[in-house]
Amino acid sequence: MDIQVAVLCDYAADYQGKLCIQGAFDTLFAHQFPVIHPACSLALRLCLTPEDAGNHKLGISIVDEDGTPLDKERMPIVGDLTVALPQGASFLTRNLIMNFQGLRFEKSGNYCIDVTLDGEVLASTPLRLVLAQPAKQPAAPAPQEPEA
Repeated sequence: MDIQVAVLCDYAADYQGKLCIQGAFDTLFAHQFPVIHPACSLALRLCLTPEDAGNHKLGISIVDEDGTPLDKERMPIVGDLTVALPQGASFLTRNLIMNFQGLRFEKSGNYCIDVTLDGEVLASTPLRLVLAQPAKQPAAPAPQEPEA
């Protein structure tokens, strides 16, 4: 199994087998922490071969730099994945989209969205959370001498 695409984005959809991705990103800025990101999607495109046939467990987890899950109670998210290719097919692609709402990040730093198959990491998509610096106010113009 090959993961051809693994990207975090604002919105994703599968339209007649086409993976539609809008607003791909790898960095989020916040004025303070903790911060809640209201909504985003993980878009995946899998390429399956006859060797992948059978029942599998697909897992998704968002982890911090220490490997700690973002939500210890709900992650990893694990689902069943049954792979069966049509007779004579050398490969098959499938789009998978996971929508997230209300992701809470306790601190700035580097995170990863890990995608696993039967416990083995197949893809790790980086995500950086950055503390935004306040905008600097422009300096006041220097007083000008009156013309003589």
